[in-house]
Amino acid sequence: MDTRTMGRTGREVSVVGLGTWQLGADWGDVTHDEAIAVLDSATEAGVTFFDTADVYGDGRSEQLIGEYLRDRPELDVFVATKMGRRAEQDPVHFTLDNFRAWTDRSRANLGVETLDLVQLHCPPTPVFASDEVYDALDLLVEEGVMASYGVSVETVDEALTAIARPHVASVQIILNAFRLKPLDEVLPAAKEAGVGIIARVPLASGLLSGRYTTSTTFAADDHRTYNRSGEAFDVGETFSGVDFETGVRAAQEFAAAVPDGVHPAQAAIAWVLAQDGVTAAIPGARNVNQSRSNAAAADVTLPEGFDTIVRDIYDRNLREAIHPRW
Repeated sequence: MDTRTMGRTGREVSVVGLGTWQLGADWGDVTHDEAIAVLDSATEAGVTFFDTADVYGDGRSEQLIGEYLRDRPELDVFVATKMGRRAEQDPVHFTLDNFRAWTDRSRANLGVETLDLVQLHCPPTPVFASDEVYDALDLLVEEGVMASYGVSVETVDEALTAIARPHVASVQIILNAFRLKPLDEVLPAAKEAGVGIIARVPLASGLLSGRYTTSTTFAADDHRTYNRSGEAFDVGETFSGVDFETGVRAAQEFAAAVPDGVHPAQAAIAWVLAQDGVTAAIPGARNVNQSRSNAAAADVTLPEGFDTIVRDIYDRNLREAIHPRW
């Protein structure tokens, strides 16, 4: 597994990480043993980067990762968590006292004294421009609560605001073959500043796996059922803000362009990794087979011209279909 430097943290991480939202909640049930098996299959495949959050399963995802790594002290895994969604989404709540409470909870869940990377979890837009927020984060780094901090964003403007801050180590943003806007400004700005880019939702909530049809249904507790129009949280987190039927048709075109012997999901992840400025992609996995297949995407070399096909599919099907927020 190739590695890249995670921005200003200076740490090396695998180019394919593991997103662990699925191990917490909102993607259907995953048992304890299934979750541990997913983590195990990922590290066996060379993954050294886990991404989690304090609200994934109300801490379940963090706890599972903490348990897993505690039982395997020989592993060197970089763990990024997130904070800020445990309170009403009002900038007034993004204070030093709340940051202390949230990070103390994450440290307990993960069983560590110092968190590798803490990301603001898609907070209200004004938070990204607040001097007091960054002063509080700097203080927690000085105190050893966290080694580095970054941000998880919904929009290009939020990303650019954060990149301009001198101690922001990384930016996590939705980037996939159905979400191209970050390519124009965010990736070049991050590369110039030495900020890591974590590409989340690289499979557009599974659309780019090529497995879905317009009649596909999901469990009631799966966000792909209950958040299609942003009823529960930002709509961009579900199918990248693309109408499901439109996304299915575009995904079928994408799958048809994938070389023989490569799974569409692997091609989608490999395309993300080929974008200049990307540090790592963090596909999620609900089972061992998905975890292994995702990790194998690091070894996929896409044919010349594939990027042109991706952009053509986007221009013809999706540019006008993306939710107006993007």
